[in-house]
Amino acid sequence: MLLTPIARRRFDGQGRLVSTHGAYPDAMRALAARRGVRLLDMERSTEALLRELGEEGSKALFNWQAPGHPNYPEGVQDDTHLCLMGATQLARLALTLMEESGAERG
Repeated sequence: MLLTPIARRRFDGQGRLVSTHGAYPDAMRALAARRGVRLLDMERSTEALLRELGEEGSKALFNWQAPGHPNYPEGVQDDTHLCLMGATQLARLALTLMEESGAERG
């Protein structure tokens, strides 16, 4: 089983989600097709989720911490790495995709 990367939280000036991974996700899709293995298209699924949540709502999935956080005293605005809630939600999304594709859970 292969997975594409999750979408980064990057919106343009008009509030549209911007793809950031270049050719890599398409290469994974092509490899999965060529090898005949299952593909979890996390990129497309997370893009849909981020669009649904919008620019502000999607912050809740990523590592956005206000100043004073024990691990980030100055705060952080990280649109690549997930917070615990975001990681949990995307793990559930991956499980849903696995179930939809008929993949066995191990």
